[in-house]
Amino acid sequence: MELSALAIFAGALLVAAGSPGPSIAALVARVIATGWRGVLPFLVALWVGEAIWLSFAVFGLAVVAETFHGAFLAIKYAGVAYLVWLAWKMWHAPAALPGAALPRAGSGVRLFLAGIAVTLGNPKIMMFYLALLPTIVDLAAVSLLGWAELTLTMAAVLIVVDVAWLAAAAQARRLLASPRAVRVANRFGASLMAGAAAAIATR
Repeated sequence: MELSALAIFAGALLVAAGSPGPSIAALVARVIATGWRGVLPFLVALWVGEAIWLSFAVFGLAVVAETFHGAFLAIKYAGVAYLVWLAWKMWHAPAALPGAALPRAGSGVRLFLAGIAVTLGNPKIMMFYLALLPTIVDLAAVSLLGWAELTLTMAAVLIVVDVAWLAAAAQARRLLASPRAVRVANRFGASLMAGAAAAIATR
């Protein structure tokens, strides 16, 4: 695939991914409320979910998402329910100082599943790819190598954007120095998480 096409794709994705959406809100909420430790499974799930939507778009599988609309709707609302539950837990979390607790065993699997639910519950991602890709790529002639190049470009852009958001959220968390401030942060994170759930539910 031509470098110019990959550059256009990367630039458009950078702008879209850099704009706060449900997945970014969920990521920032998690980091502010509980720190950056243990957040990697959630990030990986976001990237895997994006790769799935990109693959659907590249290989013309948008019809699959339409055919199995009920399944994607179930995934969407499962993600919404999980985020609402997580928001409730954050709101009522004890005002422990930053770094006072590590994620519990097994929370990585739950975070991964939550990230997948958040991403697959947002078909706007695939619509973005369906709108963008035909302008730079002949989707009917995309080879496995072209798909791999697009996927690697997508992963590189998302890693840069998401790590930047993670660093910003972690820095904000380090500024917290009292139980009261932590309680405020927990409730702010809970509000963001609930907002992410609402944004997904109303799409």
